[in-house]
Amino acid sequence: MNREQAPSRYEEVQAEILGRAGESLIHPTLERIRAVMDLLGEPQANYRVVHVTGTNGKTSTARMIDGLLRERQLRVGRYTSPHLTSMRERIVIDGEPISEEAFVEVYTDVLPYVEMVDARSDIPMSFFEVLTAMAYAAFADAPVDVAVVEVGMGGTWDATNVVEADVAVVTPVSIDHTDYLPDTVEGIAEEKSGIIKPGSVAVLAQQPLPAAEALMRRAAEVGAQVAREGLEFGVVHRDVAVGGQQIAVRGLRAGYDGIFLPLFGAHQAANAAVALAAVEAFASPAEGDEGLDPDLVRGALAKTASPGRLEIVRTSPTIIVDAAHNPAGMAASVDTLREAFSFDRLVGVVAIMADKDVEGILEPLEPLLDEIVVTRNSSPRSMAPEQLKEIAEEVFDVDRVHLADRLDDAIEQAVTLAEQSEEFGGAGVLVTGSVVTAGDTTHLMKRE
Repeated sequence: MNREQAPSRYEEVQAEILGRAGESLIHPTLERIRAVMDLLGEPQANYRVVHVTGTNGKTSTARMIDGLLRERQLRVGRYTSPHLTSMRERIVIDGEPISEEAFVEVYTDVLPYVEMVDARSDIPMSFFEVLTAMAYAAFADAPVDVAVVEVGMGGTWDATNVVEADVAVVTPVSIDHTDYLPDTVEGIAEEKSGIIKPGSVAVLAQQPLPAAEALMRRAAEVGAQVAREGLEFGVVHRDVAVGGQQIAVRGLRAGYDGIFLPLFGAHQAANAAVALAAVEAFASPAEGDEGLDPDLVRGALAKTASPGRLEIVRTSPTIIVDAAHNPAGMAASVDTLREAFSFDRLVGVVAIMADKDVEGILEPLEPLLDEIVVTRNSSPRSMAPEQLKEIAEEVFDVDRVHLADRLDDAIEQAVTLAEQSEEFGGAGVLVTGSVVTAGDTTHLMKRE
């Protein structure tokens, strides 16, 4: 396949994958993904795995784990979702998304087996199942030493859960995706606990008590070791710094200080502590109990990036993109914005999926934003701007809410509103409400 042909074929492959049932359409069974893995020769059994679930912070934590493992000279595959701008972002090897050519090649390799499973199943394999099969096959073909795998939704029935992970990581659990998951924190935690396997180490972020109890029950049932943030490990100290924060972490084996983390917020410091504990748990007992090389830890975390998570994509005025898409995530983002930024005037651009707790997402923003522009993103699940405006007007004063039918127009309107600030450099625009909104904005800014 020559260089001119690859992009057009890549677009065709993307369209074929997108033509399948979306990743939010869940059928609670692993039968299809197990069948295709069996036909492919169980590629997911060819490398060790760190499996990551939770409600918020999964992708950031997975990226940190990946960076720490690569700093230890391991070859790492990373599978995360959803993507911001390119489907290739989901399948990463050696810190880079696989190329368009490689994406097409792995799809071509797995497609015959996917079609065999489709032919004998009442329900064809979904978008997410196909991508999961592709990731596991790509990692085996590379080959990688370890795969860092982020759950798509839930845990027990998630398509990724055909691995026997050495380490199961659970980031903070809160209520989200209640159309597909239980409507209590305890019920959601029980679903997510399905990635904790016999003989593994469960690394648990700080959790609401009902979630913690559910996760501990699962660990006890399967005989997994447990490491808990706030007990066995955690953030000892942190200070706001230019471009991020300085943190000190107590790990499972040692303490690590003088760490510069180029991400904002207490939640990202906690994610770093969870990631560090996961890598310590992953390390072979033969390596001893003295902990990881502190310089290795500092080097890896200093290079951390988390696109779309309070990411500055433009200055004058400052435009910040954030993928918060549930009340707990938005509350964490608002706390971080207050801590790390000092805007004289901040205007929001918000597009939210119609199946989300829209009011719960908007409420933390109300005391933070001077004005808000509601719009839509590129997803068919995006709430209509007119409907979002009605809800926003119940949370904000009516005269603080503006409407734009297109995201690019909404950003332009927000910039104009923000520049009414009387302080030089005091204007800001926050674009948020969904991972898709963050991805669309990133794409628009790069194009610009």
